[in-house]
Amino acid sequence: MAEDTFLQKILSSKRKEIVSHQETIPLTELEAQVKTTPFPFNLSGALMGEKVRLIAEVKKASPSKGLLATKYDPALLASTYCENGAAAVSVLTETDFFQGSLAHLRQVKASTEKHRTPILRKDFLLDPYQLFEARANGADAALLIVAALDETLLGEMLSVAKSIWLQCVVEVHNYAELEIALKYGAEIIGINNRDLKTFEVNTNLAIELRPYIPAGKIIIAESGINSSADVSPLKKQGINAILVGEALMKADNIALKVQELSGV
Repeated sequence: MAEDTFLQKILSSKRKEIVSHQETIPLTELEAQVKTTPFPFNLSGALMGEKVRLIAEVKKASPSKGLLATKYDPALLASTYCENGAAAVSVLTETDFFQGSLAHLRQVKASTEKHRTPILRKDFLLDPYQLFEARANGADAALLIVAALDETLLGEMLSVAKSIWLQCVVEVHNYAELEIALKYGAEIIGINNRDLKTFEVNTNLAIELRPYIPAGKIIIAESGINSSADVSPLKKQGINAILVGEALMKADNIALKVQELSGV
């Protein structure tokens, strides 16, 4: 159980945050907002093609690396990503450990809407309420982490998301989680090379799990991707997309790094 401690700490914090948000903005209010929200952009469509597509992440901090950017402008970052070849933008909205917020999501949506770029809400989503929250704040898609959800809840979350036209990236860290994702019909599979329980990175994980994913699924490799040299082996195995955050946030020239990672 010791290795679960940090993930459980995040989830415990998130449950408290959900209650607080529900007290501030009731679900009925979010449902009304979603009904007047424009139809979302198509993430799966944006990730198809011959090249490996880049999902560029707006990320202020991480538990493993600490603060990634002292001068942090989510809107400007996202615009830079879109103008230099990113197929989609991921926005960290987790507050306590990643210093993200729903405000960042809204800012990114406003700055990228002219590009028609799909926006992914990346957070620890544990309640259908957060899916409505994602849509109401500009997300076109949301991340669901198998390690954070029991099977019944995963199925419920996918069903609710579908009902409000919110695509989901279902994130897995091992074969057992992949089986669960496929069992519940996940169309977009995110393979996180970083184990959220230990924070260890296995850069080959996406390649190792790839043969077990049936044709027709969109496959995203996440974590530990720093250069075009890391992307080439993924392309050979039929990986559709990569999700990159830290390498972009720490790059001396973010625009050039986006171009590099978008060009494979």
